Amino acid sequence: MGMRFTVLASGSTGNATVVQSDDATVLVDAGLSGKKIEELMRERGIAGHHIDAILVTHEHSDHIKGLGAFARKYDLPIYANEATWGAMERHVGTIAAEKRVVLETGETAAFGSMCSTSFAISHDAAEPVGYIFEDGDVKLSLATDLGYVSDKVRHVIEDSDVLVLESNHDVGMLRMGRYPWNIKRRILGDSGHLSNEAAGEALCQLMTDRTKRVYLAHLSLDHNLMDLAKLTVNSILENYGMFFRKEEHPLRDTYHDRPTPWDEVRRK
Repeated sequence: MGMRFTVLASGSTGNATVVQSDDATVLVDAGLSGKKIEELMRERGIAGHHIDAILVTHEHSDHIKGLGAFARKYDLPIYANEATWGAMERHVGTIAAEKRVVLETGETAAFGSMCSTSFAISHDAAEPVGYIFEDGDVKLSLATDLGYVSDKVRHVIEDSDVLVLESNHDVGMLRMGRYPWNIKRRILGDSGHLSNEAAGEALCQLMTDRTKRVYLAHLSLDHNLMDLAKLTVNSILENYGMFFRKEEHPLRDTYHDRPTPWDEVRRK
């Protein structure tokens, strides 16, 4: 039993992730054009007809831009909670009733041997969620677009084998950046996005001996750099007493314009 995944793209310009077990393949979010999603999937050797379902985290355009077109082209079911369906319906076009699946927050859906459970997060959307995926005794957690890591979120995603966690911005870069103050305040707030510092502090509680890798995700193009995010997070982990040899360091990159390599999530 086990899974593999690739983050096709991550950031404010579009988000999509493929998670695959031995007998099922799902797409989490479709925040780029259908054509771009197909192009990124081809880079990882898969095609639209390999996808069994699409899971949606929330209705913001960088998560649903290509959702309707991609789902209709490949006749795919879409899973989202009722509030998210209500918020995104006018943006995704006509979806056949039998393809419109309501998965309420906290519920679990099975895709072959793999199960996915949604969990509530804090973000300025109708009812945003993250997802955990489990197959046998392995666990992958996807948690981006959250203003802070609540105790409930921590309880759900801690002790993951692999974790994809938001590290959106450097607070100093954001405060000095070109955005108007009302946008900065939104990003910095409890319904905004995790800073590098907040991601590092959260990881001090989330990482266990079981945690093999952590992907820093949804980085701002204007107010962050991957090297800065990794440096900040790692410094916090070291201050907490967590040291790693370079060759087995858990922090991994994601990209806004290209997919991550396939990552096998399996127990040794």
